[in-house]
Amino acid sequence: MKAPIVLVWDRPNTHVSKTMQELVAERGWLTVFLLPAYSPDLNPVEGVWAHVKRSLANLAVVALDPLEKLVRNRLKHLQYRPDTLDGFIAGTGLPLDTPTSP
Repeated sequence: MKAPIVLVWDRPNTHVSKTMQELVAERGWLTVFLLPAYSPDLNPVEGVWAHVKRSLANLAVVALDPLEKLVRNRLKHLQYRPDTLDGFIAGTGLPLDTPTSP
């Protein structure tokens, strides 16, 4: 059985444009939820980046390449910590029920 794809988007112009609305409407298997205009507390990605940034505190780099490598490494480690990732979602306070389109 194939599951639907659910996107939770913020509201940059590209996500709310008429073109994007038409593309989404043509795909019955795609469900899109738009976050309020400014809502970093509802976006679990904010928690991920805060976590990564804390691990880089007091770091001084002289080039972007080593910084990129370190950030990729931190994100890769998070990939194997599902409980931590679940915590970022739980931290939003949003219900984790099966969504229904608005």
